[in-house]
Amino acid sequence: MAIKLVVFDMAGTTVNDADNVHQALQNALQKAGYTATRDEVNAFMGYAKPIAIQYLLQHKGAAADQVANQTYIEQIHQDFVKEMVDFYRYNQHVCEQPLVRETFRELRKRGIKVAIDTGFSREIADVIMERLGWKQDAIFDYSVTSDEVPKGRPHPDMILKAMEQVGIQNADEVAKVGDTISDMEQGKAAKCKFVIGVTTGAYTKEELAPYQPTHLVDCLFQVIEIIDQEIEEQVA
Repeated sequence: MAIKLVVFDMAGTTVNDADNVHQALQNALQKAGYTATRDEVNAFMGYAKPIAIQYLLQHKGAAADQVANQTYIEQIHQDFVKEMVDFYRYNQHVCEQPLVRETFRELRKRGIKVAIDTGFSREIADVIMERLGWKQDAIFDYSVTSDEVPKGRPHPDMILKAMEQVGIQNADEVAKVGDTISDMEQGKAAKCKFVIGVTTGAYTKEELAPYQPTHLVDCLFQVIEIIDQEIEEQVA
């Protein structure tokens, strides 16, 4: 079956944020009294951020009642959200990754739907889309955030919701593109035909390879080459 939907991650995949997600999580945890390294935070990149915070608290030896306290976790999450909203709204380094619009445009010219999913909440995602002009310019078909589904990455819920919204029932018609291990796990959990790792964000090619993506790319526009090759093979 031909690909009819491609689901793209945001930070690191389609958005260049100068690695600030890591720093904002570290800062939020530091405010709560926990020091986490970049590598410790990186292990949970792509997860819904409250879940990432919960895992990091557990990893740092927080008391069980704190780890289980959703109000406490949400307080830390709100510190993260505030910093990220300010960063994405005002920081000069926030921009699209190279060839994002060109990639989306070429997919849609081929009749393929473009969806965006993210481990961010809707509040942060909307700030990013407003800053980059994505909604105003209507460059994608659908977006879904981790707080709009029962379970975020690595669970398949966001991909399944995107499929439902654009009218696709078969995961053999879906490709997932992301820069984190949780993106790869999410794509596999959803049984996507293609799970494409991109090396522009949190993880290197060597770090993503053990999670067995169907493809690894260094530039987002290579997704078009993968799609075109599939089209040619089906026609042949």
